[in-house]
Amino acid sequence: MAGAQCCENPPTLSSSSGVGSVLEIGGFKAYVSGPSSSKLAILLVSDVYGYEAPNLRKLADKVAAAGYYVDKGFEDAKKVVAALKDKGISAIGAAGFCWGAKVVTDLAKSDYIQAAVQLHPSLVKVDDIKEVKAPIAILAAEIDRISPPELIKQFEEILSSKPEVDSFVKIFPSVKHGWTVRYNVEDQEAVQSAEEAHRHMLDWFTKYVKYSQKGSGCSSL
Repeated sequence: MAGAQCCENPPTLSSSSGVGSVLEIGGFKAYVSGPSSSKLAILLVSDVYGYEAPNLRKLADKVAAAGYYVDKGFEDAKKVVAALKDKGISAIGAAGFCWGAKVVTDLAKSDYIQAAVQLHPSLVKVDDIKEVKAPIAILAAEIDRISPPELIKQFEEILSSKPEVDSFVKIFPSVKHGWTVRYNVEDQEAVQSAEEAHRHMLDWFTKYVKYSQKGSGCSSL
């Protein structure tokens, strides 16, 4: 379930941060970064603070720099996915932060996306993991009252019993819920921990979100 940790270390929101722009996709405003000609998209489903959080925009820009069209938002994700496909996007990956992980997990239960990543998830239950069909990576915090290591290990056990679904699960030591996007940029250790998680996320998308005959792109909401 969601809790107080979901709102700890609130970012200073900024509508002008990042190198991307805010566009309307699928009826929702989203922070978009990367080449619009790309046919591979990454959907970043944010935590409670939304797409004006500077660290999240920075991450969206980082994903876009890897060659994806990145669309960042958290409203009706299925409508956004449909809109991206209408734009010619041929493969989509999705990453969810905090309660955004629940949205991404639901997307991973069908063929909406080609790969999923949970980062310090909340609201995700054991039964949700049982229904996952898309390759999924779970990047969790050791210090997390919302999704404690015991729950993450249950997720890992379920996924290990599903050989048809590739998975990667890692519990990061000595970090708290929200560490991948709500970190102090002046704390080098915190930055390194967040960037390690970002690398795992990008590696997962590089493995599974690939060009098809229709092309590639990256989108972050």
